Amino acid sequence: MRAAFPDFRLGNVLATSFTGTLSERHGTAVERIPTPQRLLDWLAVNGLAVDSCTTAQLDLARELRESIHAAATAAAIQDALPASAVHVINDCSTQGRAAAILTPEGERRWRLSPASRVEDALSVIAADAISILAGERDGKLALCASPTCQAAFFDTSQSRTRKWCDMNTCGNRQKKARFHANQRKNPRSAE
Repeated sequence: MRAAFPDFRLGNVLATSFTGTLSERHGTAVERIPTPQRLLDWLAVNGLAVDSCTTAQLDLARELRESIHAAATAAAIQDALPASAVHVINDCSTQGRAAAILTPEGERRWRLSPASRVEDALSVIAADAISILAGERDGKLALCASPTCQAAFFDTSQSRTRKWCDMNTCGNRQKKARFHANQRKNPRSAE
């Protein structure tokens, strides 16, 4: 039953949204792609639908996810990119067969062939990560200010000072915690 799985946390940047399939990395981790079917679901939601996924392909996807997260975290703190992460990202990027297409609205989309495999979809995610890590896109990598999350995200805000990977989850949770802490300090302020 799919309803038993946690919702996907979707963002505007494919690579960092993919790393968000494991959230709360520094708390009680939430795995959002625990099964091959859930990976297929995530890929479909992100325009990269493929027909099947094996356990080995799920393992490869998780390895790519963790490599992107490690490289993005290093970039966000201006540290050297881990060589092992770079190797996995590059390998996944070169293993796939996908084509960039232009939509009538002037946007780039990825097209997979009808016989596409998980590796083809993962190559698109890896290519997206490469474009961010190489500094080809307007924005900067940052880490979520939530102490239990600390997810890497791509900040495209005008000031580049965004604090949360997602305002609706981590940001809202932190604001609620701050509000409740203030209520406990000043119980009369609620009156």
